Amino acid sequence: MRLGSSPPATVGVILAAGGGSRFAGPTHKLLAELDGRPVVAYALDNLLASGLDPIAVVTGAVDLSALIPASFTVLTNSGWEQGQASSLRMAVRWADEIGADALVVGLGDQPSIEPSAWRAVAGTTQTPISVATYGGRRGHPVRLGRSVWSLLPTTGDAGARALLAQSPELVTEVACDGDPTDVDTVDDLARWR
Repeated sequence: MRLGSSPPATVGVILAAGGGSRFAGPTHKLLAELDGRPVVAYALDNLLASGLDPIAVVTGAVDLSALIPASFTVLTNSGWEQGQASSLRMAVRWADEIGADALVVGLGDQPSIEPSAWRAVAGTTQTPISVATYGGRRGHPVRLGRSVWSLLPTTGDAGARALLAQSPELVTEVACDGDPTDVDTVDDLARWR
C-alpha cells in the first residue's frame, strides 16, 4: 500500500501453490501448455484484467516466478503440502495486513474464469460471502468478507467450501460468464484443447 493511500476495500488472490498430484503429465499442471501458454498464465491474466487492486498469487510447489506479472504480490507458501487451507490462510493474512475489507479468491488451474466474473463477485456485497455460479453450479471466484475470515478452515484441502455449505445465510450466489472447469488431470487438459 502506498504511503498516504487508503486501504483497499477488496483484493484479489490466485491460489497456485498445490502439488497437482493428479496430473500425470511431463510437467506440473500449472505449467502445462494450453494453446501455447501455461495454464496458470490464463488465470493470472484474467485476474489482472479484472481491475481488482491490489492482487496477489500464492505459490508453493512449483516456481512460477517467470510467469507472474509485476502487478502481483507473490506470497510463497512453504507449507503448501498441508493443503489449500494453508494457502487461503496466507492470502487472508496478507489481506488483513494491508487493511482490506474483503478478499476474492480464485484458482490457478482454472483458465476460463473471466475478468467479468472477478468483478461481479467482488461487487456483490449483500452478504459476507459471494460465490460465482455457472449454469447454477457454484465455482470460483469467491468473495470472503473480513467478518468470515476467522471462520475459515486452518487445515485441510477444502478452502472455504465447508463454510459455504454450513452457513448458507452468509452466501449470495452471483451468475457469471465463463467456464469454471479446472485442469486436474491430463484428460482435463485434453478436453480444453
